[in-house]
Amino acid sequence: MNSQVLNAETNLLRHAGIVHDNLSAPRLIELALARGEGRLTSSGALQVLTGKYTGRSPKDKFIVDEPGIAESVHWGSVNRPISGEHFVRLYTKAQSYLNGREAFVFDGFAGADREHQMKFRIVTETAWHNLFMRQLLIRPTADNPFAGQPDFTIVALPGLQADPAVDGTSSETFIVISFERRIVLIGGTMYAGEMKKSVFSILNGLMPMRGMFPMHCSANIGEAGDVALFFGLSGTGKTTLSADPARRLIGDDEHVWSDKGVYNIEGGCYAKCIGLSAGKEPMIRDAIRYGTVLENVAVDAVSRIPDYNDNRHTENTRAAYPLEYIPNAFAGGAAGHPNTIVFLTADAFGVLPPVAKLTKSQAIYHFLSGYTSKLAGTERGVTEPEATFSACFGAPFLPLRPSVYADLLSDNISRHNVDIYLINTGWIGGPYGVGERIDLPYTRAMVTAALDGTLKNVPYSKDPVFGLHIPDSVPGVPSDILQPMNAWTDKSGYMAKARELASRFVANFQKNISGVPDDVEAAGPVLA
Repeated sequence: MNSQVLNAETNLLRHAGIVHDNLSAPRLIELALARGEGRLTSSGALQVLTGKYTGRSPKDKFIVDEPGIAESVHWGSVNRPISGEHFVRLYTKAQSYLNGREAFVFDGFAGADREHQMKFRIVTETAWHNLFMRQLLIRPTADNPFAGQPDFTIVALPGLQADPAVDGTSSETFIVISFERRIVLIGGTMYAGEMKKSVFSILNGLMPMRGMFPMHCSANIGEAGDVALFFGLSGTGKTTLSADPARRLIGDDEHVWSDKGVYNIEGGCYAKCIGLSAGKEPMIRDAIRYGTVLENVAVDAVSRIPDYNDNRHTENTRAAYPLEYIPNAFAGGAAGHPNTIVFLTADAFGVLPPVAKLTKSQAIYHFLSGYTSKLAGTERGVTEPEATFSACFGAPFLPLRPSVYADLLSDNISRHNVDIYLINTGWIGGPYGVGERIDLPYTRAMVTAALDGTLKNVPYSKDPVFGLHIPDSVPGVPSDILQPMNAWTDKSGYMAKARELASRFVANFQKNISGVPDDVEAAGPVLA
């Protein structure tokens, strides 16, 4: 093993030709434009293209197999091990690659609660990557300066490619986290989300060991101080539904639940842009202005106007902007304990109810299942809706066993008497291609009724397959869409699809989830 002190980022940066240290957003934009990294849109946002990779590369992500964490990590297809020797080899390559090149450095925080805040140093070879992380992390202030050495350093060098034969990687791309050396090395990909999710993965590995619950969720707060959490995978509506004009946004993606309450990990938002409209998502649309980074959004060459319906580059178009670009953002990013938790799913089979109240056992079951649907056409080879299960609504970012996070959720639900709802933002009246997607205004009405307590006082009916408790009425929502079977013309077709999805739930749970209490396992769908 190389005796070099690898967690001292100065060992790396001394090889750079020019180090641009903690530049302002306007200066980073100026340099990005001068270097040909992007162009300004009509609204002033910086449009960039990420080339070959327009999303994360989960098969290229590794955790260094080190004595201090080896027994804690949930090794497998998500958390793939790489040796310390291979890490040193990649680190040495990074040193050589930076020789004489420009490097951009940003120092920021993860965690709005200053008692638990972590310091991250971001080192990038592009100006726009540095701008991206400057907008998404919490920026230092005069009363909260970045002092001393970082807790972790993330080094993103898209132009540096690995050699799988000698570097122990799967391809030329690599995302390698060393918890012992407190460094993340990223190469071979321009997709900026790898940096953001590396921060989240690190907190997911460390916070449970400190008795805190890291969560892949958005959060907002009402006028009375009531806090709501929204868990869900990509495309289910986390960002859209938490950006509510009647409530203040705590954060759109990543939070920690501590003994004091909930706090945002980030200082910015990373909103999906495909199909974005001012009518349905006005606050997100208005946040796309000077300082915002637009990833892979198609832009007219002459007018420079973005076309949010154009997926020529990818379905996964994104906007990264500071939290303060949302007009009703909650100052400080830390609030009290949640009153309500919403699990979001986009069911393309058209069989889950638009809204249902969950028991605690059902909540843990659905949290561990983490279900949504991958739609036809969004990925190569997907020709029909595909059930997707991601434990804890964020398996790719969880270094520890899912049961660790489920136990933390269970304890917090009991301690704080939280109401939990499942809301389906997907299809009704039939599967994808036959039925229709639930109208966003109806979904918003259901969320409002869950958060303001209305759904505490209505009668419920039990779903015969999934055992979910469905409200008989919701203000502002037609009652005929609440019971999914009623929305189907072909009732036998509904039952066949419902049993098909139920069998997938059961198979996923049996294959991937073990050691849970009997009441949790019994809270799943009934196939008889």
